[in-house]
Formats: sequence, C-alpha cells, structure tokens
Amino acid sequence: MNEADIREWVIDGAYAKERIDKYITESWEEDVSRSQVQLWIGSGHVKVNGQPVKANYKLAEGDVLEVTVPEPAVVEIVPEDIPLDVAYEDSDLIVVNKPRGMVVHPAPGHASGTLVNALMYHCKDLSGINGELRPGIVHRIDKDTSGLLMAAKNDKAHASLAAQLKEHSVTRKYVALVHGNVSHDQGTVDAPIGRDPLDRKMFTVTEKNSKHAVTHFAVLERFGDYTLLELQLETGRTHQIRVHMKFIGHPLVGDPVYGRSKGIKMDGQALHAKVLGFVHPSSGEYLEFTAEIPPDMEQLLFNLRSR
Repeated sequence: MNEADIREWVIDGAYAKERIDKYITESWEEDVSRSQVQLWIGSGHVKVNGQPVKANYKLAEGDVLEVTVPEPAVVEIVPEDIPLDVAYEDSDLIVVNKPRGMVVHPAPGHASGTLVNALMYHCKDLSGINGELRPGIVHRIDKDTSGLLMAAKNDKAHASLAAQLKEHSVTRKYVALVHGNVSHDQGTVDAPIGRDPLDRKMFTVTEKNSKHAVTHFAVLERFGDYTLLELQLETGRTHQIRVHMKFIGHPLVGDPVYGRSKGIKMDGQALHAKVLGFVHPSSGEYLEFTAEIPPDMEQLLFNLRSR
C-alpha cells in the first residue's frame, strides 16, 4: 500500500479571509483545478485544525490546513514507443538522458508523450512506490530542463535510490547559462526556498514555511553579459537552481518563470543535468554518468564564442 500523500500549510496573516478552495488551488505544486479541490473538500479530504470544512470556508491566520490526497482512480498509462536516449540499464534501474520539452510523468494536461509513457513501453517493469501515475520515478527534472534522470525497476532499487537522494549522497551536476558576469569563480548559495507569497505557483528565497537549500557553483566560461556555470546540488528543492540563480542576480537564460525578458531567446531554460552518480542498489558499486550538452544549447554557446 502506498504512503498517503498529505500536504500541510500554516496560514500566514496575508491570506486571512481568503477562501480555502482558492488558496489550495493556487498553492498546489502541480496543476489542479478548483473543481477538483472542491471535490476533495466535499469528500472530507481537507481539514482545518483537524476538522472538515466547506469550500467557502475563510482562512484565518494560524490555521493549520491539511489536505490528504485520495488514492487516484485506476488509470491506465498507455505505453508509447517514444525513442529514449539510454545511458545505462540493468534489471534494477535505468538512466536516461531526457530531452528538453518532455514532461517526466502524466499529469492534468499531459496524459501522453511523457517519459513515463516511454519507460512503460521500453522497460515493461517499473517500481510501484510512487503510484500508478509515476511508476519508477525516483526524482524529477523540469519539463524544459534536459539531462540525466534515473528510474527504478523494482521497489528495492527505488527505496535505495530514494534514500541516497534524501541523504544528499547522489552526485547531481548541472550546466547552466546565466545572465550577467558572475563575479566569483566559485561559490555556494545557502538560502531556504519556499512558496512566493505574491505568486504561490512560484518559489522564492524566504524564511517563512521554507526548506533548507544549498547549491554550489563554479564558473566554466565567461561571455561578458553571460556566464556558463557548473552547478552541484546538495539539496533537491523544486526549481532550486532557477530560484537560487535569480536570488544572486544571475537568472537562467530562457527561463520563462524566473528569467529576464531581454537578451538571448531560448525555448526553455538553458539548464542541463550533465552528471548523475549514485551507489548501485544491488552491487554497492558507485556509478557515474555524463550526458553532453544538447545541440540547441551547444549552438547557443558557439554563437557566444563567435561574437
């Protein structure tokens, strides 16, 4: 039986008197409709201070809001013959180089064409720990981030890889092109990340309701108004690199959410998960894989070097 998906918020004074259904809809990390939230409320899956409420309930400062996401109805994910760039595969796991533009797992608006659809066709067997919509998925990268991602083929492998991620022992190195000339050759951004109070679909550096987040960076190449960085994740928060780079004044080129509208245009952020390393769940051997920068990003760098 899968562990229940429970989300909890402590309401800040800025959201006092806001309708609970509106708050949940705007605060949800994934896309969710207001009507879906109202169904959860009506079926008793939403509680405030331990008590069920109605959809028109007005929040108060200090309220503890808890949503227990009900088990999804049986959904058949259709295996799709989508080509995969496989970096490694055995009976326990698979490592793939995900292209920019591919969603990792099915979600509202993305029922097909995802990495999970491709994996279901390619692997036949994937772990069930993350439920029917996310079989095998141990960690995610954003739709418009390319690069290496691992998936588990059985629950034992999944548990091992997930534990390594939790312990921050997985090697995850990214390459990113950012705006501006980064003044230091290397450094660390140690700044907590939480919901942006002005737009709860976004994340920001904040002390309120946030999680510890650490990103290490090193300059690879400078192009005057742009800098190529290698970034290593110590933690793995949602949008961590994108938020941290914006925080230090060097947002990612092409980032539609946290970037700048002026300058180089790119279809999605110039961010690539280049290196992935972990201990194999069965053999205990440390494995490390590298995926070269994708052609569109390489072309961008070529153009900058040619100026």
